[in-house]
Amino acid sequence: MKRVIAVLCVLACIVSVASAAVNLRKQGSATQLMVDGKPFIILGGELGNSSASCNADIERIFPKLRRMNLNTVLVPVYWDMIELAEGEYDFSLIDKTLEEARKSGLKVVFLWFGAWKNSMSCYAPSWFKADYKKYPRACTAEGKPLEIASAFSENVYNADSRAFKTWLNHLAAVDKDDTVLMVQIENEIGMLEDARDYSSAAEREYAKGVPAGLISYLKKNKKSLHPQLMSRWRDNGMKSEGGWREVFGDDIYSDEYFMAWNYARYVEGLAKEAEAILGRPLYVNAAMNSRGRKPGEYPSAGPLAHLKDIWHAAAPTIDILAPDLYDKGFVDWVAQYHTPDNPLFIPEIRRGDGNAAQAFYVIGEHDAIGFSPFSIENGSDSPSSAPVKGYAALQELMPLLARYQGTGLMKGLYFDNDSTERILRNDGIKITANHYFTLPWDPRATDGSEWMPVGGVIIRLAADEYIVAGTGIVVKFENETESSVKRNLGEDGFLNAGADRNSSPAWGGGMRAGLASVDEVAVNPDGSWRFIRRYNGDETHQGRHVRIGVDDFQVLHVKLYQYK
Repeated sequence: MKRVIAVLCVLACIVSVASAAVNLRKQGSATQLMVDGKPFIILGGELGNSSASCNADIERIFPKLRRMNLNTVLVPVYWDMIELAEGEYDFSLIDKTLEEARKSGLKVVFLWFGAWKNSMSCYAPSWFKADYKKYPRACTAEGKPLEIASAFSENVYNADSRAFKTWLNHLAAVDKDDTVLMVQIENEIGMLEDARDYSSAAEREYAKGVPAGLISYLKKNKKSLHPQLMSRWRDNGMKSEGGWREVFGDDIYSDEYFMAWNYARYVEGLAKEAEAILGRPLYVNAAMNSRGRKPGEYPSAGPLAHLKDIWHAAAPTIDILAPDLYDKGFVDWVAQYHTPDNPLFIPEIRRGDGNAAQAFYVIGEHDAIGFSPFSIENGSDSPSSAPVKGYAALQELMPLLARYQGTGLMKGLYFDNDSTERILRNDGIKITANHYFTLPWDPRATDGSEWMPVGGVIIRLAADEYIVAGTGIVVKFENETESSVKRNLGEDGFLNAGADRNSSPAWGGGMRAGLASVDEVAVNPDGSWRFIRRYNGDETHQGRHVRIGVDDFQVLHVKLYQYK
């Protein structure tokens, strides 16, 4: 008996070590994805919805993704293609995905397209969709059934869960080398047309009122609740029990809270299964509540920023609530999703030439776990394209990015037509960063065209020493104690002819900061760097600023000095 117990203990340790090979770990204020004990930042891309549905596409696409300098690909798992007949499974597409990923040196994040994909049940198998009595649909307030499986049906959950668990067990058996990093559960969950489901099962649940578990969570986390949720609860008397509209207000946003709780409880059941079988980080993604839409006009009750507390309360096994970004307001959206209780991961964003600049920003400013443009296979793999060059630069910079995440010493920059300047302060140094087109030298700055998105990172290595990296940025360093005197200067830095030399205030004294040296460097795998060339002449406007052109991606090592 002792021998059996010992063997079981050894096996338990092996499972524990295996599951710990990919996990999340805190470093300072950051949450990092760890792979075999080392930080791993996802430079990813998500495949289009149908691009992993046949072997030929997978074989064609994966080598291209590697040429695009990705390290990870996000791949759908189609319920209707792995369980064509009820209880009969085919995992050949999963195996092909892992095979091609390994050949191309890529990691994989799998996306479970189960009961819901973009709100609808379009990837549920035909046998499931046809048997609407056994697997009922969500309904509008008028009683219209929707192409949305009801989250309140035990049969719906059991069918989804059975397929999910069977797939997970297969994955655990074939992924011995930890090719799979994370799993997304469902896809852009949300109720459409109405803020909540009005099916008979949903109505019975709604009548029960706000669950005690949610009230308990609100009381315990008062100080960190989202302002909208806190104000609605407070304005209605901070009740400890009652109906959803009694506790949170008489409108559709309370209906959305009800639906969010129940979607999250459904997902929590799947998450517990995934945690037990696979032991990888788990996330859910959200379609944004943008363009002035109200719940039901956008997919109501998904893992949206204003619903984060309800999702955290109902689905504590989920590690990350993630935004899918297709509208304007990039900087504001990502800030909403990077909170002390939620690390930032962007599994979908509109594919474009500015993606690498966006990746620089979210990794530097928000300690992002990863970044992933959608329909990535349709992008260019030309070595000269901006995303390809940008991902290459990020790959090189990765040791420094991983080292400085969560330390407070790294900041991200992002500029476009709507935002062209940011001011930072360190050690008495004022750092003014701008879009490159604020300089007048590039004709694209003044030809009336929209300024391309640009971005980068600034890392404080020590007093008067920085790394500046990215694309399309200009950075000026000044001592806070110096009194700035504005002169009528031309673009060449010379005083304009006939300028009034006495039109500006007299110099007020104080130390000034200058550029001791600006060197382009290459970053080694261990985070050290090697000198490439010096930029102390025209490339710094004779010591006036540090800059990287919009067509370039560079890493610059900057040293300052003080003088008076």
